[in-house]
Amino acid sequence: MAFDTLIQKIKGTNNVTVAGLDPKLDYIPAFIKNAAYEQYGKTLMGAAEALFRFNKGLIDALSGIVPAVKPQCAYYEMYGWPGVKAFYDTVAYAKSKGMYVIADGKRNDIGSTMECYARAFLGETAVEDETFTAFGADALTVNGYLGTDGIAPLLSICKQSDKGIFVLVKTSNPSSGELQDQHIADETVFEKMGTLCEQWGAQAMGASGYSAVGAVVGATYPEQLKLLRQKLPHTFFLVPGYGAQGGAAKDVAGAFDQNGMGAVVNSSRAIMCAYQKGGYDEKDYAQAARDEAIRMRDEINAYRG
Repeated sequence: MAFDTLIQKIKGTNNVTVAGLDPKLDYIPAFIKNAAYEQYGKTLMGAAEALFRFNKGLIDALSGIVPAVKPQCAYYEMYGWPGVKAFYDTVAYAKSKGMYVIADGKRNDIGSTMECYARAFLGETAVEDETFTAFGADALTVNGYLGTDGIAPLLSICKQSDKGIFVLVKTSNPSSGELQDQHIADETVFEKMGTLCEQWGAQAMGASGYSAVGAVVGATYPEQLKLLRQKLPHTFFLVPGYGAQGGAAKDVAGAFDQNGMGAVVNSSRAIMCAYQKGGYDEKDYAQAARDEAIRMRDEINAYRG
């Protein structure tokens, strides 16, 4: 299944880092924006072109160092159809470089609507008697609040297309506990959602011992992260919250199994914007991102065991 593929890429790079590609125009060096605006003007198309050029440089620098990237859909959708094209081009370019791609869309619906999301991001779309790959990501983040009705349509696509999903379980944001820490009988909501991930994943187990149903568990809650690792032995984790949100390497240590596997740790701003803090020339932004990714790799590896 899909996380077997991700695990092989982690082993190949000795790195559990995911580079979040969540670009704002403020993050992009002026020379890239100016070139895009000269071609397309200060328009939605110009902005989208700047996003893709920025991402392309990052991917070139990070491929072979980082096993995966995670573009967040909202940063592209805000620029309309040109932004969606930049998202598509980013996914395609990262995959051409051998990187695993997690589409961060947090989709949430049921039945045929969720099947449409699944086909768009993970599967194939039929046009009469022809089929096409729409976005072609390897995994998709989803909200499981609608229960099995919202997950089942994804599972069939995951099994058909060797793809995976990451279900929101214990998120990294400060107010996550308003709902996720509340109790249902003797379990918190986040524990219950994790238990459901194990149940859903039983239908789509991989050779690695992890299923195609992963969980999003934040680095900002290390005790809950450690608890969930113990309770969810077949659930692969996507861990946000490292770096700019305050999570440190010691905080993510509980995400890993006895083999130092079982999770990937996302960093977005700290990698994308490394050139703004490290005394680099803006034209060296990609090298700065590479340097930060290597530093992060080494720091986390010291805690992986």
